[in-house]
Amino acid sequence: MGNNDVKDRIAAGTESTGIQEIWKEQKRYFASGVTLRYAFRLQSLERLQKALDGFGAELEQALYDDLHKSSSESYLAEIGLVRAELHYMKRHLRSFMRAKRVLPAISQLPAGTFTLAEPYGVVLVMAPWNYPVLLCLEPLIDAVAAGNCVMLKPSAYAPHVSAVLKKLLGSVFSSNYVAVIEGGREANGQLLEQHFDYIFFTGGVEVGKLVLRKAAEYLTPVTLELGGKSPCIVDETADLETAARRVAFGKLLNSGQTCVAPDYLVVHRSVKVKFVKLLAVQLQRMEREDALKNQDYPRIINEKHFHRVVGLIQGENVLAGGRFNEETLQIEPTLLDDITLDSPVMQEEIFGPVLPVLTYGSREELKDIILHFEKPLAFYLFTGSRDMRNWALRSFSFGGGCINDTILHLASSRMAFGGVGASGMGCYHGRDGFETFSHRKSIARMPVHLDDPLRYQPYGKGKDKLLRALLR
Repeated sequence: MGNNDVKDRIAAGTESTGIQEIWKEQKRYFASGVTLRYAFRLQSLERLQKALDGFGAELEQALYDDLHKSSSESYLAEIGLVRAELHYMKRHLRSFMRAKRVLPAISQLPAGTFTLAEPYGVVLVMAPWNYPVLLCLEPLIDAVAAGNCVMLKPSAYAPHVSAVLKKLLGSVFSSNYVAVIEGGREANGQLLEQHFDYIFFTGGVEVGKLVLRKAAEYLTPVTLELGGKSPCIVDETADLETAARRVAFGKLLNSGQTCVAPDYLVVHRSVKVKFVKLLAVQLQRMEREDALKNQDYPRIINEKHFHRVVGLIQGENVLAGGRFNEETLQIEPTLLDDITLDSPVMQEEIFGPVLPVLTYGSREELKDIILHFEKPLAFYLFTGSRDMRNWALRSFSFGGGCINDTILHLASSRMAFGGVGASGMGCYHGRDGFETFSHRKSIARMPVHLDDPLRYQPYGKGKDKLLRALLR
């Protein structure tokens, strides 16, 4: 069966026979060894970069159609980051692929010891709808750089982006190397029935649990990028005006539909009134006074999520915002006051432009609030105190975060991004992404003309004494 025939069978992404057939084709292609070569991997990244240049306008339009993202936000938070990852991976690919020399242990002498990264094989990348370009292409870049074949599953909730990605990647790669599988839950279920060599999933906690259960049937290694309730702390020593701007930026990005968005504020009581006023001003200023009339303000992805987020506002004390437009699926940036840990808005990840405000007076009180929840994907602290910074970094476990800013910790290929505990497992970006999609095997190369007689039987008191002296 030729590549075009396979593409035709998988086009709808709903027939298990088509999905299974393309999985088999990729297994055969990987077994040919062509993806192992440095020149092939580099060429693949270069071809992807060229295609990305050509499809940039289509991707921006698709992001607007699906999420109402402006051209600037689409480039800042998605396409630009993909291009940066491509550039970084091309530049460092050769060094990532080299064997790493390791000092041998005494028991290994006179061996030469090293580790070597090898691709897993055929991997599945499952992406969400909130950043449908970034979270499809960044792990794809890392997987291709590591030498794998990839089956990529975009979210059905972002159909315009999914269609453009299918066209873009289809113009660059044959489906027996990189295939885009479109479809909804049925396609997801059929994909998870295949025996992949690695699964990379970004999405919600409940679906993540399902992916992990399915992967366990084949003992398939998994990376899960999930989410959770990421706190944003503002203490009494913080630069409040700067904090207000940066919190507003982090919360408004993609209308709050960001897995690392500040999910709730915890503000020191002594500065709460002043800070909330500053934050309300910044939220309004960034959305040109009226978010619901702003052509660049992203919308909630669909009616289901829109009504869920609106339901979190209703019945609460609204400090700022609170309006919404059901026709456009837009919700005004909203601050909620008089919130407790039992409030409905504190029972789930918000994933929308709603920010509840809690207060604290002491570190112990703050600690009780933060530790009430599972380990978050992101953690943000605004403070002018080194002691406070050091205390917080020692006291709380989280995926990653910022001191005196939001979001930017994930914007570098030089730093790993990933969760911990309920917010995920594993990481990627740059070298860490290459390693995620690679198995690093350890090798001891022993010369044949030198041999240590100590390890061979028979053992006696003399050998035993010498062994114990050497291996301490």
